[in-house]
Amino acid sequence: MIRSHFGLEHNPFAIDELSLLEHQREVFDTLRVHCQQGGLCIVVGEPGTGKSVIKRALCRHDEKRLLTPVVNRTLHTYHSILRILCEAFQIDTAGRDFRCEKRLIEEAHRINHQGKMLAPVIDDAHLMEVDSLRRLRLLFEDFPKNHNLILVAQPSLLQNLSLTVNDDIKSRITYSVLLPKLAPDDMQRFIQAELDRVALAHKTFTDDALSLIVRSSEGILRRARNLCISTLLEAVRDRTKTVGLPQVNRVLMQPHWRQETDLLNT
Repeated sequence: MIRSHFGLEHNPFAIDELSLLEHQREVFDTLRVHCQQGGLCIVVGEPGTGKSVIKRALCRHDEKRLLTPVVNRTLHTYHSILRILCEAFQIDTAGRDFRCEKRLIEEAHRINHQGKMLAPVIDDAHLMEVDSLRRLRLLFEDFPKNHNLILVAQPSLLQNLSLTVNDDIKSRITYSVLLPKLAPDDMQRFIQAELDRVALAHKTFTDDALSLIVRSSEGILRRARNLCISTLLEAVRDRTKTVGLPQVNRVLMQPHWRQETDLLNT
């Protein structure tokens, strides 16, 4: 609908096409370096700060040399996670846990002999039982040193790992990073860069509308993206090609936005 109304070839603010920002690029490059020597890396941040953007960039980067199996369903037992991991590696899931572990280790060595690197990603790792995480860490100890186990999580994971009982995991972390919220100027540059990507004029958003979007997003990329898409849809409804304060305010009046605003003001 937005593409048709504005005469675009690509969807603006498409989540699968978001480019890495400068600080995300730095994290991405560091993760790739750790893939060359074996690592346990943790990428944490509040919801919507860009963790998924980095994950997608890893999955799409040089697929001939870097394999990135992803486990998204972390609320399962170790038994189930092990089979999800086997599916990600495209190997047989039948048999007991020991057999699955053996096949995973063999596959990792086969990939190593081909000169490839591994970057398994455990998404939403803060939801995983620590015992399951510990068993996965022990499993990856038997992998060749061409892999980097990457845990993507909310900050609560670091709190759990800071407990003395979890020192065996924490002591093996080779790199960790906390993704920050964006400053207002950086958020504005992000929005304008996305407009440039789809060849949409900056003046599509009036100065007042852009300022309100930046302020209301509170430095969270996902909020800014959702606000921009919603306001563009409001512009389509109004049959205008300019997003102004009326369109932004109409979106911000929706219950989920009002609730967030009320909480921020208390």
